[in-house]
Amino acid sequence: MTEEMHIARPFGRPLYVMLKPAGARCNMACSYCYYLEKGGGLLSDALLEEFTRQYMEAQTMPQVLFTWHGGEPLLRPIAFYEKALALQRRYAHGRQIDNCLQTNGTLLTDEWCRFLRDNHFLVGISIDGPQALHDAHRLTVGGKPSWQQVMRGIDLLEKHGVQWNAMATVNAANVEHPIAFYRFFRDIGCRYLQFTPVVERRDARGQLVTGMHSQAALTSWSVTPRQWGAFLCAVYDEWVQRDVGTLFVQLFDATLANWAGQPPGICALSPTCSGGAVMDVDGTVYSCDHFVFPAYCLGNIRQQSLTAMLNGEQQQRFVFQKSAALTPQCRACDFRFTCHGECPRNRFAVDSQGNPGHNYLCQGYQQFFAHVAADMDFMLDELRAGRSPANVMARHTASKD
Repeated sequence: MTEEMHIARPFGRPLYVMLKPAGARCNMACSYCYYLEKGGGLLSDALLEEFTRQYMEAQTMPQVLFTWHGGEPLLRPIAFYEKALALQRRYAHGRQIDNCLQTNGTLLTDEWCRFLRDNHFLVGISIDGPQALHDAHRLTVGGKPSWQQVMRGIDLLEKHGVQWNAMATVNAANVEHPIAFYRFFRDIGCRYLQFTPVVERRDARGQLVTGMHSQAALTSWSVTPRQWGAFLCAVYDEWVQRDVGTLFVQLFDATLANWAGQPPGICALSPTCSGGAVMDVDGTVYSCDHFVFPAYCLGNIRQQSLTAMLNGEQQQRFVFQKSAALTPQCRACDFRFTCHGECPRNRFAVDSQGNPGHNYLCQGYQQFFAHVAADMDFMLDELRAGRSPANVMARHTASKD
């Protein structure tokens, strides 16, 4: 997902590329995974060094973020990451380096957690809520439930003091249970929660597709716009009663940031795509983790530099196409400033005037933004007055009296 973990963003305009050290290899076979069919392979030591050298040389800011994703990155041994850290130090030239790692958590051990803690990794744990909701889609390669293994992994992270975030999908199994979903994360002591809607389509051959594609059908585990809107509103109402300032929900933070005219920190709600790319195990670089298709291939670091690929015309066109391709309905929307048409991968619907390229989830987002507008105005006023946005909780308590 390739959704981003909660981390301070110290970059002015960083060059950002996600790494897949184990490619699409995984010990899980989640129903909704869009990456398993991308193929296997492992990132070689030679390519790891070439990437690290180019990545460091391309940076213009004093801090550099490495993100390790999958597949399942813990399929590579600790020794691989020790080599990676040594290469980072070799090419850092005084820069501060941060590492994030996204894992399903089932392979965590005491040894892994000591390594992650000692090297200051931020860990994202993929977990979809309470046991029954999680195990509906997140099964092992052998078809067995995984929730208990994931919870064991979280306990180990807590035991060793490793900073971790929860990263969940919202799918057909859990979307109708927003309160149970949210309370689960609060009850296990989660402080940073990210969730993203599952919207996947397959063509007549059964292949996953993204963006506009007239012959694609939604998968059975995808959410509907109505479900997504109702889910967001219900989770928000639970959160705003007591957890503002103690449990940070990425989407709510990003919404408030847009309300304040600040960068939201997630590309889905940004005016343009982030420009962050992904490198596969063979050195091929693609525009985005959700667009690992031939049309979005930027080249290979064996033949072209990361700087040239990410600053090149093809990637810049991809970055700015998000705002350039908005439908007339989207351009006229009162909430355009906080949505920006959301992610282009979901723009396969038509707008109210029949124009193609409209976001499938539009109705759900509109419902959510209308629902929270008064609170966002209040929290923005509190921020401008030098007070805490958490005061919104007292506002809700007073409204009940």
